[in-house]
Amino acid sequence: MPKTLKFKKLIAIFFLIFFSSTSFSDEIFLSLKKNKVNVRYGPSFESPIKYIYKKKNLPIKQIDKKENFRRIIDQKNNSGWIHISQLEKINSVIPLTDKILFKKPSYFSKPIAKIKKGRVLLVKKCNENWCKVKTKKIEGWIDINNLWGKTPIIKKN
Repeated sequence: MPKTLKFKKLIAIFFLIFFSSTSFSDEIFLSLKKNKVNVRYGPSFESPIKYIYKKKNLPIKQIDKKENFRRIIDQKNNSGWIHISQLEKINSVIPLTDKILFKKPSYFSKPIAKIKKGRVLLVKKCNENWCKVKTKKIEGWIDINNLWGKTPIIKKN
């Protein structure tokens, strides 16, 4: 076998192993710490402001980092750079469709409220298919399908 073919196979195997071991569970989700957060074009305070978030606890996904800035993307694919002081690790999610909040983690449980898509929900705890969430004065269980953000899944032993 020629050396170039061996080298190409070795490179292909390396990429296969590297990228197959990377999973979505390694995604880093953060929340906005304040009600007003500047998103910049670049990772510095000298970089112009691209847009401003006005929603505390909004879940965003970190896609890059440079020193004290994090490059983020939101559920609508808006992206930019935010200083780390404006972010925290609170678990929050956004429903991508209208959902029903239940008293217990079951579709047969009493419905508590209708949650509109896009509403920010704080996650208290989760099991395999349901998360206990809180929004303002309402607390209950929501199924984890069609949620954007980090849901800490607790596996059964």
